[in-house]
Amino acid sequence: MIKILIVEDDPMVAKFNRVYVEKVDGFEAAGVVHNVAQAWEFLKREEVDLLLLDVYMSKTTGLEMLMELRKSGRPVDVIIITAANDNYSVQTALRYGAVDYLIKPFDFERFRESLLLYKKKQAFINEAEAVSQEELDPFLLNREESEGKPPSLPKGLTPITFARIAKQIKAWQDRTFSAKDIAEATGISRVSVRKYLHYLVDVDVLEADVIYQSTGRPRHQFCLRIEKIDVINTFMAADKE
Repeated sequence: MIKILIVEDDPMVAKFNRVYVEKVDGFEAAGVVHNVAQAWEFLKREEVDLLLLDVYMSKTTGLEMLMELRKSGRPVDVIIITAANDNYSVQTALRYGAVDYLIKPFDFERFRESLLLYKKKQAFINEAEAVSQEELDPFLLNREESEGKPPSLPKGLTPITFARIAKQIKAWQDRTFSAKDIAEATGISRVSVRKYLHYLVDVDVLEADVIYQSTGRPRHQFCLRIEKIDVINTFMAADKE
């Protein structure tokens, strides 16, 4: 079993993360703590394989803990789970070895895929005496099989639906939009649209920003990275097949 420590200052989010962990085979929630100081105390007492680490916490941030982990040489992997979607947070997390970066809110499928890929990579590394570049690349690079083809889609996303969403994104290439905007324009449910948009953020086709409304609730806005419009065109092509 892969042991996970959840480091999250919001008790409700921590509870949901624990429920998610326990739904994925091969993983065990070893504990839940609500700040970095508690996380260090837990690591002194018990060994864990993986941290689910929030960024925004009082006193010490998750990114600061990640930096200290790497300086200490402690063999613990980290998946960042946070609302922080700014370039600095993402780049810092990746530079200091985070194995994945999940931006809140995310769905269970994205969470599950992250854990299962981690599990597959750990099994591969632990079992292999030596590895080839070809065997290692799928865990290190988001590489396309060939030029002009879109990335393979995760389970639950279909090319035809993607084509409809991509067509609307291209029409709005010079403006920002929300999942609600796309849903109203295409007739696709907002829940489904959100999955496709967050996937496009994960593969760097869209940029995402969070705007806090007068009610205090976050609203996610997206815009196309114009240099990635060719990827959008390849998704649109599915509508003609």
